Amino acid sequence: MKKLAVAISALAVSATGALANPIYNWTGFYLGGNVGYSWGRSASTLWFTDAGTTVSSADTRNDMNGVIGGGQLGYNWQFDNKWVFGLEADFQGSDQKGRGAAACAGGALTSVATLNSACSTGHIGDTTPFNVAAFPVTSDISQKLNWFGTVRGRIGSTVTPTVLAYVTGGLAYGEITTTNTVAGTNITGTQGTNVFTLTPVAGSASSTTTRVGWTIGAGIEGVVSGNWTARLEYLYVDLGDVTGAFVTPVTGLSGGLLTSRYSSHITDNILRVGLNYRWGAR
Repeated sequence: MKKLAVAISALAVSATGALANPIYNWTGFYLGGNVGYSWGRSASTLWFTDAGTTVSSADTRNDMNGVIGGGQLGYNWQFDNKWVFGLEADFQGSDQKGRGAAACAGGALTSVATLNSACSTGHIGDTTPFNVAAFPVTSDISQKLNWFGTVRGRIGSTVTPTVLAYVTGGLAYGEITTTNTVAGTNITGTQGTNVFTLTPVAGSASSTTTRVGWTIGAGIEGVVSGNWTARLEYLYVDLGDVTGAFVTPVTGLSGGLLTSRYSSHITDNILRVGLNYRWGAR
């Protein structure tokens, strides 16, 4: 009788421990929202062509930082009470924007030979005070990441039954708006006379394009209550190159108009927190 009482007592203690520490099952669909901040970068080359020939080129790097927020949905499969595999898609609104600039240098009054610059002409007067060096031509590029999204796989392992550490990676896509503004001064008048006209000119062009790239990252997620989980996640996103060109109102050495061109490589570093609700057995 005494041995039976001891056995029953041990079973009760064991059952109580199991109830206090249930094995959480991550399998199931989930839906949630997130908010965070992104440190983006645009690495751009800006250049001018005159009659199809490159006459000036410069590299510039500018930040595209801002707040992001959106939603995600996915599905997890858990195996052996430890390994978790999943698929997830998310869509984000973005306030990321930045700008960069470059310039084609003007001419110099050092001698008649240096009045012209690589991008525009100077003016030779019939007396030295009326020589005019070519003015600089500037190119300003501003960019905004309007929205982006990802479709990713997730592979993780439970640190505890209710805490999951994971790595993730897959497809990324996003919409980028670029505005390129060019300004310069055209000098007109017959060379060898003291008569000339300075005409400031400026032009701009905007384009919006959707790019497809890739992403990789990692995160940690834990149960906060019932079917609710919270996460902290980092993603690196590469959206590839954005390119564009337009004919400016600046007159080049050929007598035709300069064309301004750009090529920008867009990348992102994202840190965000999220909250999910999962449907499935606990």
